[in-house]
Amino acid sequence: MKRRDFIAASAALLVSPRRSLAQGPRRRVGFLSTDVGEPTVQKAWRDGLRNNGWIDGTNLTIEYRFAPSQDRLPAFAAELVALNPDVLVAAGPQAAAALKSATANIPIVFVAFPFPDRLGLVKSMSHPGSNLTGLAAIVPGFPGKVIETLREMVPAASKIAVLVNPGSPTHRLVVADELPPTAQKLGIVLPVVEATTAEELDVAFASAAAQHADALSVFGDALTITNAARVTALAAKHRLPTIYLFRLFATHGGLISYGPDFADLFIRAGGYVDKILKGTKPSDLPVELPTKFELVINMKTAKTLGLTVPLTLLAQAVEVIDD
Repeated sequence: MKRRDFIAASAALLVSPRRSLAQGPRRRVGFLSTDVGEPTVQKAWRDGLRNNGWIDGTNLTIEYRFAPSQDRLPAFAAELVALNPDVLVAAGPQAAAALKSATANIPIVFVAFPFPDRLGLVKSMSHPGSNLTGLAAIVPGFPGKVIETLREMVPAASKIAVLVNPGSPTHRLVVADELPPTAQKLGIVLPVVEATTAEELDVAFASAAAQHADALSVFGDALTITNAARVTALAAKHRLPTIYLFRLFATHGGLISYGPDFADLFIRAGGYVDKILKGTKPSDLPVELPTKFELVINMKTAKTLGLTVPLTLLAQAVEVIDD
């Protein structure tokens, strides 16, 4: 090889380090979730990988498993583990718990797990230990902030019902630890209504209305996400101003949603996968908190409920839905 050609080839390698990733063996990632997810989140996940030089079908193979119900998660987790991927990705708390039970050896990156340290998924946020790390869904005190935001939307509310799934460890923790200080701070009552099935959602909303709740907060989980249209329809039926964790609800007619920017969490997950594929141990990667949050307001629903949206909330909103 001529000296000039050698220098040119060497320079190309130096300025294009990501290209070399495609020259090695294709790596494999397993992805487990209870739902397919919004298009914006799907794109964010792919962008997070692409930003680090990983492209599905080129230097990476992604095996997806979307469980139609929570009881299918263990079987799907076992399927992914049997494929012996380089990394497993868990979208949401139920998927993370299923993968943790399925393997103690394959690295796991969880995305949007609320309170992973307090719920025992990891040893601590700074030193997760074992084979798991990732991104939390909630910052400390955030459930209280959600209630405060709803109170700002409905200033006269003295009783705000909270819809929870009693089978969710996250919901039980929030009810026990997060809600009492919020109720005391705001001087309001926070009655809890429960639902574990789609049919029980109707009963829960009817119970909130029977208790003369002025408004309602819906905790996010697989049940309410899967039944988003039903949940927002029930809120409309009972004329309950309702706040949700996910933007999905506001686009389905819900009054307001306030929660972490889930697309940003999945973009950041690509960085975790990249580090692990390059040799970093999950135990050496601290769990990170959300840094971006989304407030979405449905003005049409606000008008239907006779609510005047405060300018302070409009100024914070990343999206205002008018139709």
